[in-house]
Amino acid sequence: MIQKIKKYSTTNTLVLLGIILGALFGSFLPEIALQQKVIGSAFVYFLKMLVVPLVFSSIYIAILGLGSIEHLKNMGLKTIGLYLLTTAIAVLTAIIAMNLFNIGEQVSNEGLEFAKAATIAPFSFESMILSFIPTNIFHALSSGAMMQIIVFAILFGIASLYLSQKQQEPLVNLFTSVSEAMLRMAGWVILITPIGVFSLISYVIAEQGIEVIFGLYKYVLLVVGVILFHALFTLPAVLRFFTKVNPYKYLSLVREAPIMAFSTASSAATLPVSLRVVEEIGGVEKKNASFVLPLGATVSMDGTAAYLTVAVLYIANLAGVALSFGDQVLLGITVVALSVGVAALPSASLVMMVVILNQIGLPVEYMALIVAVDRILDMCRTSLNVTSDLIITKIIDESEKRR
Repeated sequence: MIQKIKKYSTTNTLVLLGIILGALFGSFLPEIALQQKVIGSAFVYFLKMLVVPLVFSSIYIAILGLGSIEHLKNMGLKTIGLYLLTTAIAVLTAIIAMNLFNIGEQVSNEGLEFAKAATIAPFSFESMILSFIPTNIFHALSSGAMMQIIVFAILFGIASLYLSQKQQEPLVNLFTSVSEAMLRMAGWVILITPIGVFSLISYVIAEQGIEVIFGLYKYVLLVVGVILFHALFTLPAVLRFFTKVNPYKYLSLVREAPIMAFSTASSAATLPVSLRVVEEIGGVEKKNASFVLPLGATVSMDGTAAYLTVAVLYIANLAGVALSFGDQVLLGITVVALSVGVAALPSASLVMMVVILNQIGLPVEYMALIVAVDRILDMCRTSLNVTSDLIITKIIDESEKRR
């Protein structure tokens, strides 16, 4: 155990060094930084390569390990309930912060356009619910449709609980072997994390430029402030409330996952790392991590929900539209409900922002003013999403151990 902690501490140190050197490299040598994007992209692709087989096999094994529908129902309801709770708290924090600081002075939208908005189909809850159901599981697997894969894996696992022990055994052996092989491959990819992180950070800095952040510094600071408050105070308080675990010690042990999420801006790409660190040094049982973390990579969106709330209220101020407290509460409820539908991929929240702006009648053109810093903030909010996953996983694990 001590050797594993030392190993991860060394990796974390190298990753942090990679972030610092990458930021400097992207700032002072942007032309070269832009040309080496392929290194960071390859690193993310390797991680994403593992996600689909790892998610499917992990959830299937976890459900079989629970042993009964009743146990699955209890654990599933607790998991979803906790994810919704932390997301709701994140949205509430964002609303309070925006009302306290009230940033965003009214500007004209003349000459602004946001071309991506025109390509987005009208939203409905009916279409969102139907999008969770795979009409062709092989297409879902090949396209990486995470929610559809999770739904099928859960149903497949539940159906397998009704099989005889003799029929279950080869399936369990198969998917256990798949899961172990994917985690072994993840260990190989993790070895090149510092290089991958260096490449990703340097490219983002070179592409976006530091001056873009300075132009929207109030907006960026408020979003980052809400994210940090939720990560450093709210989530640890939730963990402490439900368990006797020291939240800061636990988060320190598993910090590699949020760092990785910050670098890749993808919850899905971070999943193999999250599974390894919570099991190996976080003290979480594999069967619990295998069920909670893949689910969280898709439905846990604390950072995204907080970001969307701040962004929409900021755009309302830019447009000179005063939203009442009731309107803001309705916005919060909408964000919590829609955050489940956000794919675990970079910048997917932009699509959700268009949906929300259309729902409450705000002009989407104003997104053109804030989209420049979306990539930087995407890294921050993804890190919070993963931190929330780690906290909920620990709470569920402690609850299951008490059983």
